[in-house]
Amino acid sequence: MPVWVRDYRWHQTPEAVYLTVPVPAPVRAGIFCTEQYLKVNSPPFLFEAFLYAPIDDVRSTAKIKDGFVLFILYKKEAAMWKSLIMENGDKEKMQRIREDAVRKAQEDAKAEAEAKGTRKQERSKFALEATIKLEDAERKRIEEQKEEEREKATKEIEKWKEQNEKQKKVQEKYQSHQEWRKTLEKSKQQNRKMKSNRGTVKSSTMAGATSSGNMFSEKLKEESVPAPRSAGSIEIKFTPRAFPTALRESRIPEEEEWLCKEAEARRIINSDIAEIEDLKEEEKNPDWLKDKGNKMFATGNYLAAVNAYNLAIRISNKIPTLYLNRAACHLRLRNLHKAIEDSSKALDLLTPPVPNNAKARVKAHVRRGAAFCELELYAEGCLQASVKPL
Repeated sequence: MPVWVRDYRWHQTPEAVYLTVPVPAPVRAGIFCTEQYLKVNSPPFLFEAFLYAPIDDVRSTAKIKDGFVLFILYKKEAAMWKSLIMENGDKEKMQRIREDAVRKAQEDAKAEAEAKGTRKQERSKFALEATIKLEDAERKRIEEQKEEEREKATKEIEKWKEQNEKQKKVQEKYQSHQEWRKTLEKSKQQNRKMKSNRGTVKSSTMAGATSSGNMFSEKLKEESVPAPRSAGSIEIKFTPRAFPTALRESRIPEEEEWLCKEAEARRIINSDIAEIEDLKEEEKNPDWLKDKGNKMFATGNYLAAVNAYNLAIRISNKIPTLYLNRAACHLRLRNLHKAIEDSSKALDLLTPPVPNNAKARVKAHVRRGAAFCELELYAEGCLQASVKPL
């Protein structure tokens, strides 16, 4: 049974009523107030009042303090009340007031919930519109930046064409100048031959007289020239080197590291060639191996699919689909770092971005983003999701 609280205190003014309700226990259940009904429920204590006249329940307030509740009830009509509780109230009237109060409270709560839902929907709509505006602004900025880059590239190409045309003109002038010099040299040589022919005709008469003197002078010259030196050979040795630079300009540790890597790469290539030669003719086809890997992936045998893709990549390492499919297998096997590596390799091979490889680039970004998210690198994963393919 509830314990009814009867020792309340109140006083009034023409505009308001000040009511103090003592509540020994802490107020846990709550306070209920309408135009003509007031209730304080704090089990086992209960206070209920059917007010003398209607009040403004919107403006009225209640303050919970230690051991009591203070009400400030604003009257709808300014007047002095004869008492706090209505006089001569029968049970049916009180029950009707109580039911009306509960129904009105429910309607107010429903209206408040609807208003709250409407406000929430308006806020969501506003946030969506703001997001769309931001995306439009960002898209416009990116388009403007692309247009600027396109104009810049166009200007550079035009400038390069102008430079090439200038160089061609200079080369043509140089070639014409060289041809002119060659024709001039030919004409000079022809003039010299004509002059020499004329000189031989004139000197033919003098040749007989001077032949004996010339023979005598040649003999004197042969006697005065010393004997040739004895022939010999000098042996020259060079330091053996694999690089064309001189030894004094070399970096020996870096060269040795490069030679070791080159030898290792050659050994791997030779081993791959020996292993590939042992395969059947259809097994040397990367497309056949890709189809086989796809079938293994469909049956859930991811390790076998990875082996098929590995062999196909060793035969032809320029097919991006092989890396994409192997990345999907690594995702299923939780080899997340390998999935990121294969997705990145596929993106490198899918350059430049064109509409024909847009779907493949989307797959690469999705698989790389999924691997980042599985590694809890959410910023990198979100960055992959924000990339827009061509």
